[in-house]
Amino acid sequence: MNSASQLIDEKLLPAPSPAPVDRVSRIRFQTSHWDLDPAITFLNHGSYGAVPRAVLEAQNRMRARMEREPVRFYKVDLERLMDGVREVLGSFLNCDPSSLAPVPNATMGIASIFSSTEFKAGDEILLTDHEYQSGVNELDRMAKAIGVKVVFAKVPFPIQSPDQVFDAVMAAVTPRTKLAMISQITSGSSLIFPVGRLVPALKAKGVEVIVDGAHGPGQIPVDLKELDPTYYVGSLHKWMSAPKGTAFLQVSKEKQKSFRPVYLSSRANKIRADRELFLRDFDYHGTLDYSGFLVVPEAIAYLSRLLPGGWSELMRRNHDLIVKGRDIVTKAIGAEPSCPDHMLGTMASIILPEPPQNMKGRPSLYDDPMQDALIHNHGVVAPIWRVGGNDRRIVRISAQAYNTLDQYETLAVALVKELQAEGSLTGSSQRKAG
Repeated sequence: MNSASQLIDEKLLPAPSPAPVDRVSRIRFQTSHWDLDPAITFLNHGSYGAVPRAVLEAQNRMRARMEREPVRFYKVDLERLMDGVREVLGSFLNCDPSSLAPVPNATMGIASIFSSTEFKAGDEILLTDHEYQSGVNELDRMAKAIGVKVVFAKVPFPIQSPDQVFDAVMAAVTPRTKLAMISQITSGSSLIFPVGRLVPALKAKGVEVIVDGAHGPGQIPVDLKELDPTYYVGSLHKWMSAPKGTAFLQVSKEKQKSFRPVYLSSRANKIRADRELFLRDFDYHGTLDYSGFLVVPEAIAYLSRLLPGGWSELMRRNHDLIVKGRDIVTKAIGAEPSCPDHMLGTMASIILPEPPQNMKGRPSLYDDPMQDALIHNHGVVAPIWRVGGNDRRIVRISAQAYNTLDQYETLAVALVKELQAEGSLTGSSQRKAG
């Protein structure tokens, strides 16, 4: 398996550009593999993913199996099926399958780590100011109850180098730092962080490390044996295109004996010599629909067949596409790239101009009125958020196999129109790109 560093090496030659695809051909490809509405320009794979039709069909077959004999499914079949998924996922991530625990989402995995860690008053937990809010919310609640301190390393945005991330994180470490949580790829700012350097450097200072890989697997190669964090949490519904409600938690061997989920099932007190408590706890969280996780091998196999070069070609194709898509949009609105190309996986966040004062605070259905306008006036789905310590307004774009360059051109035209209507984009702003 290629290491992540090989993909993001500044000297790595870019993959050939995707061949030009007309709209009809793109829609034909999209509708033959996905159930996405062909009338919309969907550039937000990064939020909830999109599940290939064949994977949904496999999930339906798994659900049918469950309903034919529910007692056998939950009492006998489930843990055997879970072990099969672990084998495939462990091979994909290059890790010991027995270190993997299925969880419904990354947030539950992170919450389980926090609840299984022995904190004392005065301990510090280190994050960056680019971390996803759900983990921050859980920490805020815990900090009030236990008396731990949450410390944020300030990472600049825009950014010029991974060194700025490394230096900001390491400068924030103190003798009280107990745990650090670092994103492999940030959600809002779409930056690949140098976790390959940060993990050993933090562990050398006695700091346990959570790598938040919600956006890692499927965007870039993930080699957990090489990375060797204390904990790794990853989503499968995003770039792996597995069904919703599928994620995993990897726990290092030395932590597993005392590690428990954030909540326990009715089976938690049953003693079995044939199976580790760690596996038994996470195989069964109660009467849930496990079919999504159980078809993760189908998702991995299906995406591997989309292009002749398999996953490696798919990730390189999507990286190349997102760089070109970002360039189209930034040129149209007169913006500068927020990071170098090698800090991008298959998402990019583009800084937007601020709205005039009288346009701020408008109500919206989505996260920003501009996002409403893109959807309702142009049929373009792309999130608009505020990210980083300086609260910059961004539009985040994604690239998956069903996306093509013409869709980023559609977004660029739509953004220009809506930013002009908002009063935040003038002719001189656009000319900056020239």
